[in-house]
Amino acid sequence: MDKLDKLATESVNLNTLNLDDLEVEDILRKINEEDKKVAYAVEEVIPEITKAVKSLKERWDKGGRIIYIGAGTSGRLGVLDAAENPSTFGTDPSRVIGILAGGDIGMKQPVKGVEDSFKQGYNDIEGINLTENDCVIGIAASGRTPYVMGAFEKAEESGAFKIGIACNKAAKFKDIVDVAILPEPGPEPIMGSTRMKAGTSQKLVLNMMSTTLMILSGKVYKNLMVDMKQVNEKLKDRAERIVAIACDISTEEARELLIRAEGNVKIAILLNKGLSEKDAKEKLDRNDGHIRRIIKNL
Repeated sequence: MDKLDKLATESVNLNTLNLDDLEVEDILRKINEEDKKVAYAVEEVIPEITKAVKSLKERWDKGGRIIYIGAGTSGRLGVLDAAENPSTFGTDPSRVIGILAGGDIGMKQPVKGVEDSFKQGYNDIEGINLTENDCVIGIAASGRTPYVMGAFEKAEESGAFKIGIACNKAAKFKDIVDVAILPEPGPEPIMGSTRMKAGTSQKLVLNMMSTTLMILSGKVYKNLMVDMKQVNEKLKDRAERIVAIACDISTEEARELLIRAEGNVKIAILLNKGLSEKDAKEKLDRNDGHIRRIIKNL
């Protein structure tokens, strides 16, 4: 496993050997043909993703955090998912954390040696004071990155739940994590360029995990983002449309409800159901923020 040429993500793709001899459209079609394999690879690991989400929810309800950690493309994808949760689902930024090898510099360029440092991964996780309610999600296309292995070592010592995401069935960390999610979409169109199919696979898995967790946590009504933060004009407009769609009313009526609800989408929807603002807040508290539960009992 320590030899790169044994990894699926480092193999030569026999379907793309002539990429540099093709016309532009033909290159694009070759890449697209390979990308089509990604969703099927992720489909095969839905049982493992299911197990992971259930474990995340159990710890999330106890106040635990989600900590993504990785290097290179894998780490950047974790940081991206962490960054998107507050605006999309209104989560506390301190509860979904992305740690990237090399920190802020690593977002823009590789940082020499840090990916290969078991100790650095251990130290970076140690610095956030893990608890047994936290979930550490290590992301590495190869499943062997020393930085991520170090993070898992510290997570084990802290009693945190460990989830590994890699694109090799024989990932080195699969035997030390609690859940291993290992979609294997095959060799990259360009050998070893794991920002391509491997990165797309990881992005899909992360989207599925965090989105499903937030649905289970009452942050989605029907298929609408009802805990989103209205931090710009586009999102204010989206909030009006969400209330309008949820209540089957005009955007003008939705705007009035949102004014009454002081911008809270969930309360605006419940106001339309005849509840007072006080009752809406109380029922949301009693039902863990789940609008559907409240409406079913009205």
